[in-house]
Amino acid sequence: MALAQNTVSELRLIAGSGHVLTEKEDLIPYSFDGTAALRQMPDCVVFATTPGQVAAVLKLANQTRTPVVTRGSGTGQSGGSVPVPGAIVLCLVKMDKVIEVDRANLTLLVEAGATNQAVSDAATRAGLFYPPDPGSMKISTIGGNVAENAGGLRGLKYGVTRNYVLGLEVVLSDGEVLWTGNKCVKDVAGYSLRDLFIGSEGTLGVITKVLLKLIPPPAGKKTLVATFAQMDQAAQAVSDIIAARIIPCTLEFLDRTTIRCVEDHAKIGLPLDCEALLLMETDGHPAAVADEAVQMEDIARKNGALQVRVARDEAEAGKLAEARRGAFSALARVAPTTILEDATVPRSELAKMVRFIESIAKKYNLRIGTFGHMGDGNLHPTFLTDERNQDEMRRVHEAFREILDEAIRLGGTITGEHGVGLAKKSILPKFAGDAQMRVMRELRRALDPRGILNPGKLFD
Repeated sequence: MALAQNTVSELRLIAGSGHVLTEKEDLIPYSFDGTAALRQMPDCVVFATTPGQVAAVLKLANQTRTPVVTRGSGTGQSGGSVPVPGAIVLCLVKMDKVIEVDRANLTLLVEAGATNQAVSDAATRAGLFYPPDPGSMKISTIGGNVAENAGGLRGLKYGVTRNYVLGLEVVLSDGEVLWTGNKCVKDVAGYSLRDLFIGSEGTLGVITKVLLKLIPPPAGKKTLVATFAQMDQAAQAVSDIIAARIIPCTLEFLDRTTIRCVEDHAKIGLPLDCEALLLMETDGHPAAVADEAVQMEDIARKNGALQVRVARDEAEAGKLAEARRGAFSALARVAPTTILEDATVPRSELAKMVRFIESIAKKYNLRIGTFGHMGDGNLHPTFLTDERNQDEMRRVHEAFREILDEAIRLGGTITGEHGVGLAKKSILPKFAGDAQMRVMRELRRALDPRGILNPGKLFD
């Protein structure tokens, strides 16, 4: 049902006429996010610039029972910010200020629309470090990172977004503004509401400010690349590195298909005569870094590495890291539609899972490139396909379902960092079970009784 004209007029009074889009041509960029083959036109887009405007929009939407889909930069990979029919898209990219960097307490207060890169740069200027680094860090927003509990290349050692959130300003579905958390390292007063909103995918409230924890930067760093003729060798090298009590900053994996696409795109001299590539990075005290780099190189060679290359300097290390961050973009160049998936298994099951993905590609006659965070078991099988080919898309969906079923069977999860959104809500009950689903539904009803916040996401 289309928005009533008086509702649009109210939105213009709240945000200003220049911050409300209603023309079809203007709405098209907001009808999809980074998830392939999912789109729906919104009825309007509202750019909020203050928490007060967000509160007013939600209060109006609650009164009129209008669905609201909150959006940052639209880089999500699970359809979480795809509109629903008749929706207001509430876009927060104009709320992008870094409000405070507190060196005494190692914290940073930022508006939800600031990019991950802006937060990282602000921390660096203060001589501090914000570790979470999703592949889309240059454009993804902190509000979106928190709503999806985003991960990144450094997740093995430093954790994910949740580990760095100290406090949140959240606007509830009726327009009430809630603050949860503070700058204290210890705080166990009451329920941890902050953690409830992290990873909630915009279904429980709209995050408008985030208080983040910062840490001192590592003093030293070394980056290595190892190549292997067999996938099992790379997986065993990962297991042996962890067993040696080495926790690398980065322990990333690319398969043959991804290596070729990345090298064709970035041209940084990656070897093409291998089945698997590991990007390894250790950081910390320079003496410990040097020792760990030697140990990792030795472990890789003992597991049959064809070649181990140590980055000469920070510039080369940066190029290697950027090449890995660009894996999805590189794969996206070779097919009209690129579907990036996200499954996580225990590290001990990595080789088995990668082989299973390869067998699924053959079974369904599909091209799949696999890369990911091998150190924490998070794989990204990426389907190179064409959404105009209905038969191929049917096979893609069947293959996707089998991959997630296998991840569950191996003791893993259906998403390590992308979220459930629209893409995985049909399989969430199988993973979560009846009790978890019931509790999640009751929480959602309690915080959003009229069901206006991102309806249809996570579950119906």
